[in-house]
Amino acid sequence: MVRLVNYVALIVVASSLAWLLAAVTLDPRANYAGRTPAPPAGVVDAALSEVNLNDKDPLFDRYLTWVSGVVRGDFGHTWDGASVGADLAERAGVTLRLVTSGLVVGALLGLTVGTLAAVGHRGWFDRLSGGAVFLLLAVPTIVLANVLIIGTVWFNDTTGTRFLMVSGEYTSGGPLDRLRHTVLPALTLALPLAAILSRYQRSAMLDVLDADYVRTARAKGLPRRKVIVNHALRTALIPTMTYLTFTFGALLVGATITETVFGWHGLGQRLISAIVTSDVNTVAGITAVAAVTLVLCAVVADVFQRVLNPGRAR
Repeated sequence: MVRLVNYVALIVVASSLAWLLAAVTLDPRANYAGRTPAPPAGVVDAALSEVNLNDKDPLFDRYLTWVSGVVRGDFGHTWDGASVGADLAERAGVTLRLVTSGLVVGALLGLTVGTLAAVGHRGWFDRLSGGAVFLLLAVPTIVLANVLIIGTVWFNDTTGTRFLMVSGEYTSGGPLDRLRHTVLPALTLALPLAAILSRYQRSAMLDVLDADYVRTARAKGLPRRKVIVNHALRTALIPTMTYLTFTFGALLVGATITETVFGWHGLGQRLISAIVTSDVNTVAGITAVAAVTLVLCAVVADVFQRVLNPGRAR
């Protein structure tokens, strides 16, 4: 119960700070500047007041209006009157599809590579995978994305096909079409994640492989594969899965570069456009979504800990 109260408090504080910071620093009035003919000041004030963005209204009153709406599930409106909640719901689905794809691929690849590198410690695979990991970590996301795009364009031109798509979420909207559009952005998220996760898993596995209970299992004559899977891997997954769950929460809003490069209209891309257009309510709404997601990830991490190692769960 105490933990639940703490989680709710964190969501309230994070969302409130985001709204207050955005309300103080952003200027929705600038969206009306430069229009020809220039709208009267009274018209601009009325339009901004209607969506709770008028900087001439008291800040605390605007904050209370926003909070009262959020409590009812209403995140307010953008500067041009669109519903923030409806927009974020649609974009959250786009980002969720992308992040889930990248996370699954990155997790499977990272866990496999990390485990094999630990089992073959200082062997050829460990050295080769280590070099590949450091290479991936040295490449910025935007560079990796463009390398994948260039490689795909070359492949499509060489083969005379359009097997993979380099821009947009879909063309026709069918399952196969969406998959062809998802591969490249998902790989852009998955490869750096797999690189980090493989090192994390390798380190955790090396610690576990030297543990007394693993040595005891080996001394009892259990098959090597069974010792690694049932004893070492299960325990090593506890810190790795904790890291992975929080990574999902961070990627849900942090896939900004990937969404922008590949033309996906998700939460990350929307956050950038909201800052550019001084959409205070949208910025605060996305922050609230991020806060709730991270709290849910903390709950999932606790569940994984209990499932993987009930004796250590609190």
